Amino acid sequence: MNFKATALNRIVTSSVAAAAVVLSPVFATVAQAQTQSLTGAGASFPALLYQQYTREVRKTHSDLQVSYTSCGSSCGIRNFINGTVDFGASDAAMSDADIAKVSRGTILVPTAGGAVSVIHNIPGVKDLKLSRTTLPLIFGGAITNWNDARIKKDNPGVNLPNLAITPVVRADGSGTTFIFTNHLSTISSYFKGRVGTGQNPSWRFKSVRKGPGNNGVAALVKRTRGSVGYVNDSYAFQNKLNSAMVQNSSGQFVAPSLKASNEALASVQFPANYRVFVGDSSKGYPIVGLTWMMIYKKYPTAAKAAAVKKWINWVMTKGQSLNDDLLFTSIPASVRQRVINQVNSEVK
Repeated sequence: MNFKATALNRIVTSSVAAAAVVLSPVFATVAQAQTQSLTGAGASFPALLYQQYTREVRKTHSDLQVSYTSCGSSCGIRNFINGTVDFGASDAAMSDADIAKVSRGTILVPTAGGAVSVIHNIPGVKDLKLSRTTLPLIFGGAITNWNDARIKKDNPGVNLPNLAITPVVRADGSGTTFIFTNHLSTISSYFKGRVGTGQNPSWRFKSVRKGPGNNGVAALVKRTRGSVGYVNDSYAFQNKLNSAMVQNSSGQFVAPSLKASNEALASVQFPANYRVFVGDSSKGYPIVGLTWMMIYKKYPTAAKAAAVKKWINWVMTKGQSLNDDLLFTSIPASVRQRVINQVNSEVK
């Protein structure tokens, strides 16, 4: 009897083990199916923030795998229109013409605001001031040397060297460039007529250096004597670059900072489509802008749509708490709730 019981136990144990072996691939497949992957691409302006988002969201949603590639705002819009990503990103809100090309519908999701710093590498000069007259002339190609009388006027007592200005701009279609040129076009008819507003404008410099993304511009300025460029303030901070104090419409020279960006964006009113362009500000730091994720209203599967909703809900709630740490402003709570309500009701 004992022998039979022992034999029976062995048979049962073997059968259970065999069943587990057979079923384990099924369980693995089910677990794998429950993990949803989302891919995004676009603006480099918020790339540091979005990459932090992708890491942190896993702490709340372990079943959500999000990746983000920084390739520039124009690239983000193009990929979104072509349907090669689950979400796009741009610092220049999509135009009506671009939105009309998206048959699956579009929702613009404002995620953050921030400052565009004017970074420079001038030997012996740390604190540089650039007025509303001088800055557009530098990037319009009219001022070409650091000891120009107009820059000296902005910086009394500062020993500006007799050194050619080397402008550094973006090599790719860029929302950061849009924010920067939008500001310069707003405050200067000369710049507006010569260069204008755009993601990839025709610069009028005799010689210019171009870098891919905010990182590329920051790297070129860091190693190029006499250079000046523009990047999101987070990149200036990370690369320990000097940023100019820029004059706002009240006449104050203001350095880029989170506090100064919040002051500039405090009065922004978000319309129904959340598309806002900030050309100038009388308070705080004047070169500021917003950045957006672009999501579809229709996704190929219910699971994908649910994952996108989960992602955007997290970005609009817990994700916003990360903005300050990387020098980005947060979106007002009332606007965030509007976005959440729209996404939850319209994304299918």
